[in-house]
Amino acid sequence: MTTNKGEISKFIEKYYLHFNAAALVDAAKGYEAQLNNGAKMLVSLAGAMSTAELGKIFAEMIRKDKVQIVSCTGANLEEDIMNLVAHSHYKRVPNYRDLTPQDEWDLLEKGLNRVTDTCIPEEEAFRRIQEHIVEIWKEAEAKGERYLPHEYMYKLLLSGVLEEHYEIDLKDSWMYAAAEKNLPIVCPGWEDSTMGNIFASYVLKGELKASTMKSGIEYMTFLADWYTENSKDGIGFFQIGGGIAGDFPICVVPMLYQDMERVDTPFWSYFCQISDSTTSYGSYSGAVPNEKITWGKLDINTPKFIIESDATIVAPLIFAYLLDM
Repeated sequence: MTTNKGEISKFIEKYYLHFNAAALVDAAKGYEAQLNNGAKMLVSLAGAMSTAELGKIFAEMIRKDKVQIVSCTGANLEEDIMNLVAHSHYKRVPNYRDLTPQDEWDLLEKGLNRVTDTCIPEEEAFRRIQEHIVEIWKEAEAKGERYLPHEYMYKLLLSGVLEEHYEIDLKDSWMYAAAEKNLPIVCPGWEDSTMGNIFASYVLKGELKASTMKSGIEYMTFLADWYTENSKDGIGFFQIGGGIAGDFPICVVPMLYQDMERVDTPFWSYFCQISDSTTSYGSYSGAVPNEKITWGKLDINTPKFIIESDATIVAPLIFAYLLDM
């Protein structure tokens, strides 16, 4: 048993010995070995990890240099900030499995958008951010400047305009921790998020140009350059959930190798996926890691882990292990 670890780490080492529990410990140790060997780590966030308040521990992962780049959905990009400025207005619905269609409609009429057991307050969360982010978009356009979606969010957080609205401890916001470090972020499919929809509405109204927001292709080229510059000692891939947050960045390796013909491009040096999508035919999120070998993403010898469980349970435990808790 590791001696320099805290009580949480010692607990999982002692009792998490088989099946998905053992995979959790193996993946955590593999992640730690990657960092100890000088490799960098990409963490991808799908689902509603920000609304699940993963930021409480993920922010510390960022501060302690346990993650070097993030790939996330537009929802995770914005929902961490929404929780920062409107936390007291959120409503928890423990009996969400019992809700009728009428119950759901009643929540909508109250301006509450439900994510499993948690309702995001539309007026306090979305609109509180909207008035400030639109000003930042318009200011950039007036100057002829263009930025990626997360770069606008960094400008918003670092400007201080939201400070009067903070409702949680700032150290629990992973986006603020990322902004302070100017951590690289890839946010594919940002357009389907609430802020993406709002930006599109301003384009439709003729108040903003679509070109003021850099595109998904520019995210891919940004990632290609970052991967090329940082892969000398390896880059691992820690995937929480499935979907575009994982699918988009993992493809940068075969793109560089096959399409750019840079045959010296190293494969991802580690792979772990936490998913409750069990292995099945025709399900990308449920595909075993070995399948990625055939797509030129992982090597034969890449350490591979899959943990079929709830990410809101698994990810904090792995992060706690990496933080010596």
